[in-house]
Amino acid sequence: MEQNNGTRVTEFILLGFAGQHKSWHVLFIVFLVIYVVTLVGNIGMILLIKTDSSLHTPMYFFLQNLAFVDLCYTSAITPKMLQNLVETEQSISLIGCTVQLLVYGAFAASDCYILAAMAVDRYVAICNPLRYGTVMSQRVCSQLLTGSYFMGFLNASVNTSFTFSLNFCKSNKINHFFCDVPPILALSCSSIYWNIMLLTVFVGFNLTFTVSVVIFSYIFILAAILKISSAAGQKKAFSTCASHLTAVTIFYGTLSYMYLHHRTIESQEQEKMASVFYGVVIPMLNPLIYSLRNQDVREALKGVGKKCF
Repeated sequence: MEQNNGTRVTEFILLGFAGQHKSWHVLFIVFLVIYVVTLVGNIGMILLIKTDSSLHTPMYFFLQNLAFVDLCYTSAITPKMLQNLVETEQSISLIGCTVQLLVYGAFAASDCYILAAMAVDRYVAICNPLRYGTVMSQRVCSQLLTGSYFMGFLNASVNTSFTFSLNFCKSNKINHFFCDVPPILALSCSSIYWNIMLLTVFVGFNLTFTVSVVIFSYIFILAAILKISSAAGQKKAFSTCASHLTAVTIFYGTLSYMYLHHRTIESQEQEKMASVFYGVVIPMLNPLIYSLRNQDVREALKGVGKKCF
């Protein structure tokens, strides 16, 4: 780190978890296993949907992209975290930190919008089944997906550029295991008022808009399900939404805690745990949720099993 009146930072030190030097080998094994399961699960989901013609529907089109997005944003942070657990010098270059924040932020924000698009898909499928193929056409699905990626990369590029336009003179030690906006802002000797406002507006809008889409979609879905006369019909209709609803609850609950709660010194380690769950564990859970709780995916897996064995 070059020193002058404005201190030019050329690298950052990722402090990681409190006391990680005492139990680094346990943390390394745990996170390595999680990452391997994440890779296998999400790549497997992508290939399964691509190769099984019965899964070539709008719902699984979005699920395939959800698996891709999960794979990308966890891969932006987990390999570096594993590297820093075994190395004594837990550094990351300025460029590396910028790229990590950009990739992580872009795909994490895209995840929000893809989950919202999946809620719309379930709404159309249950509330307007006769027009499902027309409404959720390939063109519409592609537009929703393009919009999701556009919003993700717009959010990430704006926040990343504003964050790294600051001067850092307090320290180059990031109190986190990856480069995220709040702990980087804590190192700035410039005014961060507009950065905090920008982060609040973007995250607030992303959460408010996508959660509203999900909530209103499920209100109409619930109303439609309650109108079904048979219990078997209600169960079948609800089962098509159960996996998505589980994934949405876990995802948005953790994201809200990470970015919208009041920060204190005592809560920093709790924030890191929430970040681990959001950035490392959830990408592992999503393929498990959709494979264990989804009849179509289970049947497709059985078909692959029969072909292989």
